[in-house]
Amino acid sequence: MEKYFFRSSAEDFKKIPGSPIAYWVPMKILFLFEKNKNLDEVIITRIALATGDNERFIRQWSEVSFKKIGFNIFSNQAAKKSKKKWFPCNKGGEFRKWYGNCENIVNWFNDGEEIKNNADPKTGRIRSHNYNGEFAFKESITWNGLSSSKFGIRYSPPGFMFVTPGSSAFVKNSNIDIFFVLALLLSKVSYYFLQTISCTMNIEAGNVLKIPLVSGVQWDVDIVRNGLELSQLDWDSYETSWDFQQLPLLNPEHHKPTLKNTYAAVRRHWHEMTQETKRLEEENNRIFIKAYGLEDELTPDVPLSEITLTCNPYYRYPDKQNKKYTDEEREAMLLTDTMKELISYAIGCMMGRYSLDEPGLIYAHSGNEGFDPSRYRQFPADEDGIIPVTDIAWFEDDATNRFIEFIKTAWPKEHLEENLKFVADALKPKRNETPEDTIRRYLSTSFYKDHLKTYKKRPIYWLFSSGKQKAFQCLVYLHRYNEATLSRMRSAYVIPLQGKIIARLEYLKGEIDAAATASARNKLQKEMDALRKKQDELSRFDDELRHFADRKISLDLDDGVKVNYGKFGNLLAEVKAVCGKKK
Repeated sequence: MEKYFFRSSAEDFKKIPGSPIAYWVPMKILFLFEKNKNLDEVIITRIALATGDNERFIRQWSEVSFKKIGFNIFSNQAAKKSKKKWFPCNKGGEFRKWYGNCENIVNWFNDGEEIKNNADPKTGRIRSHNYNGEFAFKESITWNGLSSSKFGIRYSPPGFMFVTPGSSAFVKNSNIDIFFVLALLLSKVSYYFLQTISCTMNIEAGNVLKIPLVSGVQWDVDIVRNGLELSQLDWDSYETSWDFQQLPLLNPEHHKPTLKNTYAAVRRHWHEMTQETKRLEEENNRIFIKAYGLEDELTPDVPLSEITLTCNPYYRYPDKQNKKYTDEEREAMLLTDTMKELISYAIGCMMGRYSLDEPGLIYAHSGNEGFDPSRYRQFPADEDGIIPVTDIAWFEDDATNRFIEFIKTAWPKEHLEENLKFVADALKPKRNETPEDTIRRYLSTSFYKDHLKTYKKRPIYWLFSSGKQKAFQCLVYLHRYNEATLSRMRSAYVIPLQGKIIARLEYLKGEIDAAATASARNKLQKEMDALRKKQDELSRFDDELRHFADRKISLDLDDGVKVNYGKFGNLLAEVKAVCGKKK
């Protein structure tokens, strides 16, 4: 019974802030609570802004015109003066330490005029509250509100608001180094105390304030600076970051003549980043464990699964309840996803979102206005932002052909076949497929599903599709769409494709008549039957496309992808996934 039986005093519970019935807590922990000040001596927490309607007032940054987002704004006055509508905001997010989850923006135009006047139409009661006040746009520490076993604490530089369900803390005065607070909260010591203070999954702001604050800790500011640098470098290496500059595979430091060797160089770099972050976290743990005298309760070790870098496969692909991944499986998944990210970046270059000539975003505005073709010299952007993704090579400028052109441009031409095979092998080719076949199949059947996942069901490249037969499919870049896009799609692709299908059917009919064997005739007949189904589907799609083209639909990007996506009836794929069950 000694293993399961605890004897404790109710008076001891009172030594812990909130007096939880934490009967398992050692006496030294009670002593730390009793003899030290709490973290509320140096930081203050504030309840986040509640908009009353996040679907209306919160967006992913990639949905709206980039020109309307106010970055590097450090006060409410500056925000109002900027005339910008959208501003970065912290809103919790997935488990991640140090830096990241910078993906949401809030409508704070004219000092939050719309949010502050968001009233219930029935009662007239204002739904929103807690407007951040003097803490808006200030440097802070933020974390996700719920955690079963992890504390995702992150640094937030000046320029952010904070919105529910996220939480934020601010230093009380300039004498307090926010990096010291970050170092403490990143350590295993802080989470140990949080588990003592609260037994629930909810990491409340008030509980963070109750963590004991031991004086004279010999912490290391370089640990924090280096850890932040690595985490930010990792976050910004993916196109979902607004500070994304360049695909790691195209970084001159790693770029080799072949894609295989380039990936090997990048993978080594990622491994070094992961190991260095692990070393920094464990050294930081060691410092605070020693300062709090918790060597008997805690070890400084950090499992690889908690090194929260996207480039770390142990974090990116955690074990599931019914599946334990091997190292080889994780490496294979990382390679596959990296090749998919290369394809996504290439699509971005085709659309004009990115360019091989310049780093970062090139065009992410609205309606194709101000689009400058001269910024895409090495690899020209598509002239209309419409890219066919058909399962048959009907068009010279389809996504597959243009991807091949991209690889030929980004790496030496003499290694083209080897590089295409490397991409195709990562995508898992089917039997007897050529690399081009594999890439075409991925683009026509799987790319859009991955794109929806990457952008959390708020896609920036929209898939117009004729239906299950995939007679015609094309991607359209949200930010380049305009009232003429559908007419252009019809005249440049759909109508010509109908003619090509008719010509192909006539050719097949002649081949069937001339076929020498029954087997050959059956094979040709099978292709002909499939093509007729595509022809019927394409005819119906053309009728609907003409109807919507005549309406000259315009978009208001401020309304967000969900609202705009629903304006096109059945022309778009995955409508329910984006818009919900009610179209």
